Amino acid sequence: MQKASQKTIPPAAYFEMEACAETKSEYYKGEIFAMTGASHRHNVIGVNIIAALHNRLRDRDCFIYGGDMKVEVEADTHYTYPDVSIVCGNVDFAGGRDDTFKNPLAIFEILSASTRDYDRGSKFKAYRKIPSLQEYVLVDQYTVSVEHFYKDGVGGWHLEEFESRDASIAIRSLSVEIGIGDIYHRLEN
Repeated sequence: MQKASQKTIPPAAYFEMEACAETKSEYYKGEIFAMTGASHRHNVIGVNIIAALHNRLRDRDCFIYGGDMKVEVEADTHYTYPDVSIVCGNVDFAGGRDDTFKNPLAIFEILSASTRDYDRGSKFKAYRKIPSLQEYVLVDQYTVSVEHFYKDGVGGWHLEEFESRDASIAIRSLSVEIGIGDIYHRLEN
């Protein structure tokens, strides 16, 4: 992610700019960070994740969002665009907006060369402060590699790693499984 400007702006100005912007930007403490466009592989993986989740959650009280919905990580301070996010129950929209919510249960990020360190590091550290978040899944778009972080009953985070298309990831908070092969469907590695 690259900095779009050095000047800090208030959140209201950020939302106003995002409403008419041709590209998406994330917001952190008054600074705006332009997001790069997604590759073919990134888009295929995102659609595969959404399709797999939709089929398993279609009759439940859950919403699956693609990369155009913002998450309020910290009020008036930090807003991101996860690649895929899930909310179950009532959606808690931030500031009465219908494009930004505060209560993701699970977030999936598809790693690229430019976001890999951020998604694993400071972004995940910030996400862990969201009280509703129970699962964080990192999907490498270049090779079959999925890291699944899940929260236990006492607030600790645990990691499971998958590098085989034959494996399945159990999204515990949703009581569903997704095959790693389903995530990488139609992609050669």
